[in-house]
Amino acid sequence: MTESESDDRALLDSPPDLRLDGRVAWVTGASRGLGRSLAYALAGAGANVVLTARSEARLADLAGQLRQRGCEVEIVAGSVAEPAFAERAADTIRERWGRLDALVNNAGISPSFAPAERVQDADWRAVLETNLFGAFACCRAAVPLLEASGAASVVNVSSVHGSRAHERLVSYAASKGGLEMLTRTLAVEWAPRGIRVNAVAPGYLETDMTTGLLDHPRWGEALRARIPLSRFARTAEVVPAVMFLAGPASSYITGTTLFVDGGWSAT
Repeated sequence: MTESESDDRALLDSPPDLRLDGRVAWVTGASRGLGRSLAYALAGAGANVVLTARSEARLADLAGQLRQRGCEVEIVAGSVAEPAFAERAADTIRERWGRLDALVNNAGISPSFAPAERVQDADWRAVLETNLFGAFACCRAAVPLLEASGAASVVNVSSVHGSRAHERLVSYAASKGGLEMLTRTLAVEWAPRGIRVNAVAPGYLETDMTTGLLDHPRWGEALRARIPLSRFARTAEVVPAVMFLAGPASSYITGTTLFVDGGWSAT
């Protein structure tokens, strides 16, 4: 019997699923939106979760809910744009578990929706420092812990605008385009170390960050018109894609971007 035939028979008894029992997962930007949904889902799938975000109060509330369900949770408050923060979070993981099986770089901001010539220097730097440098800093701090896993995964939350241009989003699109290349470069560098690196590129989500656009009389309708499914996504609809890439079901996938965009990329 070949190895493939043996694998086939094993699938009958144990088909692929999204369970992450006993694994350690770190989610940045976990206090709201997609990050909060991921925290619930990863913990519900059996993972021990490390949740980070700027709002300590929101993190504490979320952690309390998860602990009531018997989940193991650590929280670290701070901004991924602060150079020392990633090391502090990594130290917390090292002291508690000694390894990291999945890192989800979800933290991101988009403070301006303006023509390029009106983007302020402070806004440009804030977006790049959070969306791109923050992900890199967390990856860099986490790599010894990821290597200790033996089968680790990094999932960077990109955007449809990491590869599809749209007016008034110059700093956000630049940060996500950079994140796409960070993903591919680290995938090549870290594959020999047993670390996979992929990205998920959502389209527009129903979150606090997009409320203004969704409700805008001009832009809300214009954006929905570019989405074949004609609506913004719920965060729960992106969660399975992240969990797939974070766990063993995607063990032979690295350096790729999985689009969850309602068909935007097909238009």
